[in-house]
Amino acid sequence: MTQASRSNARPKLHSVDPVWSRIREEAEEIARDDPSLGGFIFATILNHDSFEAALFHRLAQRLDHPDLCGELIVQAFEDAVEADPDIGQAVRADVVAVFDRDPACFRYVEPLLYFKGFQAVQIHRMAHRLWHMGRKDFAFYLQSRTSQIFSIDIHPAATVGRGIMIDHAHNIVIGETAFVGDDCSLLHGVTLGGTGKAQGDRHPKVRRGVLLGAGATVLGNIEIGECARVASGSVVLHDVPPNRTVAGVPAKVVGFAGCDEPARKMDHTFAADEKAAGE
Repeated sequence: MTQASRSNARPKLHSVDPVWSRIREEAEEIARDDPSLGGFIFATILNHDSFEAALFHRLAQRLDHPDLCGELIVQAFEDAVEADPDIGQAVRADVVAVFDRDPACFRYVEPLLYFKGFQAVQIHRMAHRLWHMGRKDFAFYLQSRTSQIFSIDIHPAATVGRGIMIDHAHNIVIGETAFVGDDCSLLHGVTLGGTGKAQGDRHPKVRRGVLLGAGATVLGNIEIGECARVASGSVVLHDVPPNRTVAGVPAKVVGFAGCDEPARKMDHTFAADEKAAGE
């Protein structure tokens, strides 16, 4: 077989890993348009053979500290993904979710390079796997360092699904026994917390497709049903039915969620006819 035929026989990058292919194309464009960023772009993206390698490098850059150098962090991330290869698919789903839902995101490369919500969730994914591998102190270190850098505090034991978008991401708190399902969107200031010093399962369970508005506080071992909306500034103390909107302090059902996928639509407004439909 000739070199040309071997090349033609190989699957193209865009067909086997379209997210990584898109990120590389956008990175090359950044380097062309602003050569002063060339070193940063090559070191962060273009010098790496896979999305995972680029992600590990970028996250380790952010976490690097005299207490624990970036090289050791990369090694731990590699161990985590080797133990759970599905992490890579979850990361790609998060990139697509941010691009789809955040009107300030214009390229796939932006979450990887700049968005602290995306970066914090990916660090949590590694910490969560390390926690279940018995490396709890390493996981706690990652949680502490992430909180210090990004002002986002996610306990390593908390379960977070894929396709997650955390917009702005300042002052996010997610407790130890919390669960966040696939395709959820959280805005800044969201708390998924407990109600006191009780041990055991004590944090909220947020089901698929939920939209949590800015400053929403959800407390206790309660369930937020699929595709529900929690209005900004609300305090939720009781279960929320699927596909409903709750608002207020304490929060009450005020209507339907307004659409089938509120976490994707990202609409925080509330129409009078929705209230009538929800009564």
